[in-house]
Amino acid sequence: MKDKLDKLIAAASEAVASAKDQIQLQQVKSCYLGKKSELNRLMKQLGTLPREERPEFGKKINLAKQEVEKLLKAKDEELKSSAYQTALVKDKIDVTMPGRKLGKGSLHPITLAERIIEDVLIGLGFEVAEGFDVEDEFHNFDALNTPEDHPARELTDTFYLGKDVLLRTHTSTAQIRVMETHKPPIRIISFGKTYRNDNDASHSPAFHQIEMLVIDEGINFADMKDMLNLFVSRLFGEKIGTRIRPHFFPFTEPSAEMDVQCVKCDGAGCNVCKNSGWLELGGAGMVDPYVLEAVGIDSEKYTGYAFGMGVDRIAMQMFNIPDMRMLFENDIRMLRQFG
Repeated sequence: MKDKLDKLIAAASEAVASAKDQIQLQQVKSCYLGKKSELNRLMKQLGTLPREERPEFGKKINLAKQEVEKLLKAKDEELKSSAYQTALVKDKIDVTMPGRKLGKGSLHPITLAERIIEDVLIGLGFEVAEGFDVEDEFHNFDALNTPEDHPARELTDTFYLGKDVLLRTHTSTAQIRVMETHKPPIRIISFGKTYRNDNDASHSPAFHQIEMLVIDEGINFADMKDMLNLFVSRLFGEKIGTRIRPHFFPFTEPSAEMDVQCVKCDGAGCNVCKNSGWLELGGAGMVDPYVLEAVGIDSEKYTGYAFGMGVDRIAMQMFNIPDMRMLFENDIRMLRQFG
């Protein structure tokens, strides 16, 4: 029996010494100390021996088991020490080397355009008003004199979240909320995201607008035209040409659209302006008396004008961006140009 245990210990010692990692060492442990190991099988044979031989036989098995455990523990410490030394070499850091230079981030072109526009309009005496991305039909359509059968109310144009709840289609909703809670004179601008079911090279389902609203006594169309021309000259320079065309909006009467001379070709005609020499800046007009009455403002005493434009298109014109979708693709090569 002693010879058999000595051979078992020798075999275990050889197996432990040849283990190259923790997984192999665990396999050796299972082989020599597990439930199906030879030592465990010998221990189960104690009951078959005469009573007087059992203590001596059990003692020899326990000593053999302790010897194997000692070998496994020593090998485990050796493997852990070796792994630690390997990690030290592998993960070594030369603290004398210069650190990596961290690059500076940049503002998105839309944010840059918004800040430029905001600075210009605040300099012209306007205050900033906040609005909500999620609105109800009253503030988005009804209060702005939009008929119930207007195409803009259809699912093909507007994102509805539920009955009477939608993603606003313009920032004019902020105008209504300000006029509901503030008495004239009112002189505000409002920035924000707007949402429409549209997507191509010059349109996006989520885009940015800015609204301008002036309500006071004696405001007329000439005041609006002068303010818009002053705004454009501050934004693009004194030499840029402008024109105002008749148009229709449910919430303004009379209504107009303002164009600016193409900033890319200086009016000569190019692919950006579709060879017309002009770029649409936004819609404007005198606030419809119905809109004033809907929010409790006396339309006999007060008049006003409103102007709205897409910040995304302004950014395209400012920074010569040919496709609106480039503003939302997050191409780092394009964004780095604004660092």
